[in-house]
Amino acid sequence: MNSNLAGKFPNLRLRRLRGTPAMRSLVRETRLSAEQLVLPLFVRSGKRLRRPIPSMPGVFQLSLDELIKEASSAAAAGIPAVLIFGIPEHKDEKASGAYARNGIVQQAVRSLKREHPELMVITDVCLCEYMSHGHCGIVRKTARGVSILNDPTLKLLARSAVSHAEAGADMVAPSDMMDGRVHAIRGMLDEGGFESVPIMSYAAKFASGFYGPFRDAAESAPKFGDRRSYQMDAGNALEALREVALDIAEGADIVMVKPALAYLDLIYRVKTEFGYPTAAYAVSGEYSMIKAAAQNGWIDERAVMLESHLAMKRAGADIIITYAAREIAGWLKET
Repeated sequence: MNSNLAGKFPNLRLRRLRGTPAMRSLVRETRLSAEQLVLPLFVRSGKRLRRPIPSMPGVFQLSLDELIKEASSAAAAGIPAVLIFGIPEHKDEKASGAYARNGIVQQAVRSLKREHPELMVITDVCLCEYMSHGHCGIVRKTARGVSILNDPTLKLLARSAVSHAEAGADMVAPSDMMDGRVHAIRGMLDEGGFESVPIMSYAAKFASGFYGPFRDAAESAPKFGDRRSYQMDAGNALEALREVALDIAEGADIVMVKPALAYLDLIYRVKTEFGYPTAAYAVSGEYSMIKAAAQNGWIDERAVMLESHLAMKRAGADIIITYAAREIAGWLKET
């Protein structure tokens, strides 16, 4: 306790409000709710397919029939939304599976909205899973190496977003980090009659070491190089704020910080400075580290998972995208 405050108010004892579970609950400042959670799901072709991802215990690549079951389980737990990532059967250098009318994500959206019209279906808009080289844009090879072509990539991203909206997606979430992508997507959505479809932009997405397990799940690791020329440098906070400001100016309805735990300061600054609906993505590495430590008996999985997600909420996140959404929703019902 601050010594000056203690001297001014000698009878002030903060511990009085910590004595019982009921008292602690009564005065708790920050609360988690299942209504704030989004569950990411990975879908691929096939039937009765539930392929475990070894680096992400409890997470699977799912066929459409299994995807419906997983979404049903999430909805029953009180989770209002899912975020869909597609794994195509074929890849090429134009990412044609990303915007194909009968692509895997488009099929998934139609199936989910048919079976669960009340469930919010959000689609990840990126090209890396669909490109044969694994990068998030069109690649040009030069004498100096390779470069990602920004503006030609925007057209493919916008086509993908529109195809998701045509299939029935409630929201699109561009994650590519190309300059101008929100403007391009917003323009094409509006032209296509989808003015009411919001954009949740991966506005501050960092080139992070925490993505490794996801790349196993989505089969999207780059075949050469890395993504540091378009994803953000971990040391740049002011640049992150500029990225968020640009995405808002271009028409983003929700802005996201990714990863979450290592960037809580950015979540706080984004929410404080802009006041926009703010999402935090608790990424695969964050999830898998907690799972691995718990499996070794080093930590209490429930306690650490709840505490880490509460920290995201306390930092200012309105929405938390997390692979642990179903477990968290169950634990919250028990408390």
